[in-house]
Amino acid sequence: MANTDQSKKRARQSEARFAVNKARRSRIRTFLRKVEEAIASGDQAVAAEALKNAQPELARGVTKGVLHKNTVSRKMSRLASRVKALAAKA
Repeated sequence: MANTDQSKKRARQSEARFAVNKARRSRIRTFLRKVEEAIASGDQAVAAEALKNAQPELARGVTKGVLHKNTVSRKMSRLASRVKALAAKA
């Protein structure tokens, strides 16, 4: 348990930051889930639109320090290739 005033304040800040980051991570996962569902449905237009909406959210996760840039880059790349594959399949 925090004893000094400074450590108490840092604990409060940490809790607040955790809550913000948790909400941000949840929002990103929701966007990713929408893309996954669109890919599973097989509709290329819907999947492309979902990916287009998810990309800024992922990028924002990087700038806010929630996700690592390479992780986001990898996710975007893999999703984009899967959406592109739907077009080739159709």
